[in-house]
Amino acid sequence: MTPPDQAAAASRAVAAPLPAAAAAGSRAVPRAMLWMLASGLLFTGLNALLRSLAQQLDPFVVQFLRYAAGALVFLPFILRAGPAAYRPKGLAGQLWRGAVHTAGLLLWFVAVPHVAMAEMTALGFTTPLFIMLGATLFLGERMVPARWAAALVGFLGVLVVVSPGLTGTGGSYGVVMLASSPLFAASFLITKALTRRDSPQVIVVWQALTITLFSAPLALYAWTWPTPLQWALLLLTGVLGSAGHFCLTRAFALADLSATQPVKFLELLWSAAMGFAVWGDVPGKTTLLGGAIIFAATSWIARRETRRR
Repeated sequence: MTPPDQAAAASRAVAAPLPAAAAAGSRAVPRAMLWMLASGLLFTGLNALLRSLAQQLDPFVVQFLRYAAGALVFLPFILRAGPAAYRPKGLAGQLWRGAVHTAGLLLWFVAVPHVAMAEMTALGFTTPLFIMLGATLFLGERMVPARWAAALVGFLGVLVVVSPGLTGTGGSYGVVMLASSPLFAASFLITKALTRRDSPQVIVVWQALTITLFSAPLALYAWTWPTPLQWALLLLTGVLGSAGHFCLTRAFALADLSATQPVKFLELLWSAAMGFAVWGDVPGKTTLLGGAIIFAATSWIARRETRRR
């Protein structure tokens, strides 16, 4: 082979992986959106269980046992792989994430037994907006106008659905729940930073361990023993919560936080579907209209992100 031929072959060898890498990059955001979608389905079931349990037991006890159950779910995997496989590369970040998320949960669990579902849904959907703002300010993500447009249109769809029943009956508890949103957003921003050095399963395990630790004092102060059925439901919350946070962390590891947040608004559709399937709640016209707005915004940003990349 002549030197020019060798140079051409070398050039082809270097260039060959690029299309594959570009293709992988173009699939990253849609894959992240699918992980986000899965987490929304899991969290919908989780929140329904937690709200019910928080009306039967002390909210701090429910918070403590939910994350203790989450840690218990991972115990077989930890024993199989060995504790070294779940050792974080930086313990301080895991502790900070656990502390911030625990603070948000304390506010959320205080408010959730007293706030109507419609009001809780509306207040909870402020978190993606805080996340997108924080990702721009602290993580250096580009402020892509299309992502903000999709998020704001999705939030508009949420307001269309909940506005007929948004009477503010939660009173001061509504303010308490709203205060949890920026704390959850800060927790997710820390999670995004942690995905640069730790795997999703390590992050989720340490989330469960740290929140269990930080929640223990208040839970022990207000302790009441759950019934056998409540123990079973609490174990189920551990399964749903750990699986949901794993999916969420996978989404954060694959793409910018701001790219995944519009998918969050689809949780309203899952909640409406669960209400119909379990309690026979028939969606009204505003639910259908708001759902159509949410679906259109999410579909549009997903297609745009794929084409852009």
